[in-house]
Amino acid sequence: MATQSNSVSIHPYFKVHPGKLETFKAAFPAFIEKTATENGNLYYGFTVNGNIVHCREAYTDAEALLAHLANVTELLDEALKISDLHRLEIHGPAGELEKLREPLEALQPDWFIYEQGLD
Repeated sequence: MATQSNSVSIHPYFKVHPGKLETFKAAFPAFIEKTATENGNLYYGFTVNGNIVHCREAYTDAEALLAHLANVTELLDEALKISDLHRLEIHGPAGELEKLREPLEALQPDWFIYEQGLD
């Protein structure tokens, strides 16, 4: 099993505005295409429950997560015109989360510190 001891995952949940779900979903391919160019991405995809869209994504470390956010800033800004960031979680080892606290502070995420598992 490959070790992912520094990996971090980000869990954004978007509450899509009424009547805008299909518009939001139409942006999935652009997000995926941009993310596919990133070396530090471990997985990336979207799930939908009613008008809530969740992006399942993980990165090799904090730097890769920040690089991803910089890469998709324009797309994210457009998505947030037709949705609200309903919830945001960041999961990972304490040392990697520390690198993210200041840059992501304005988003007010919930922080989940990795304790143990198969890695």
